[in-house]
Amino acid sequence: MANLTETCDPENPLQLVTKVQVATNHTDDAELLVEALPNLKEWTDLDTLYTDGGYGSSDADNILQTNHVEQIQTAIGGRIPNNEKINLSDFTIKLAETKKPTPITCPQGQSTAVHPSSQRESNAEEGIFPNNGAGKKAYVAHFEDNLCLACPLLPKCPVQRGKRDLRFHLRFDQKQINMSERRQRSLIHQEEGRNLRAAVEATVRQVKHPFPASKLPGRGKFRVSCMMIGSAMITNVRRIQRYLEAKTELEIEQMKLQKE
Repeated sequence: MANLTETCDPENPLQLVTKVQVATNHTDDAELLVEALPNLKEWTDLDTLYTDGGYGSSDADNILQTNHVEQIQTAIGGRIPNNEKINLSDFTIKLAETKKPTPITCPQGQSTAVHPSSQRESNAEEGIFPNNGAGKKAYVAHFEDNLCLACPLLPKCPVQRGKRDLRFHLRFDQKQINMSERRQRSLIHQEEGRNLRAAVEATVRQVKHPFPASKLPGRGKFRVSCMMIGSAMITNVRRIQRYLEAKTELEIEQMKLQKE
């Protein structure tokens, strides 16, 4: 499989392929993101990365945060949250510079602090309490019981009331926070009605098109890498040529207008 990265800033007059990766078919998309990101950050000063739903993972979240790059997915892979219930992505969680959660605000506007929890991470789905077990520490937020009891959303809310401490508690881990953040960014992007990632599909076709039936006439990672990189380079050269030709034509037209 081949993975391409290209620029997509709408203000750029010229978009170029910036990264070509070749891997076996069973390689996870998120692994390619983890491998490519440090180099992309170094050479392009990347700050926002648009991907589809396959490029999300805990390792990807960690390296994105380390390199201060925001990921916007056109969709989120995995299980779809139940819209009839409130999910963690419906809460507003503020993060400190260390990416640790500070205040959290529920959909009804009740805000409270977030504390480390004795509960541990698990494979629980977003919005559901983590179970006890080995792993990194999770977090807990305590919501006032009198406000929660009067809340019309309580039957749909993932908070649970304590037996000794009668406040309502919400427990979650860093993995769930990262997932909810990605889901929120994805929903905002969908509401904006723009899909900046879609253009790369046409780029993949441009890179594959020169080959017979759009299939590479060779096998092996080294050979495939050489052919894909070479084709991507030619794609960039053609784009640069078209850009320079258009720029020259515009300059000529401007000169004619000045003479008139």
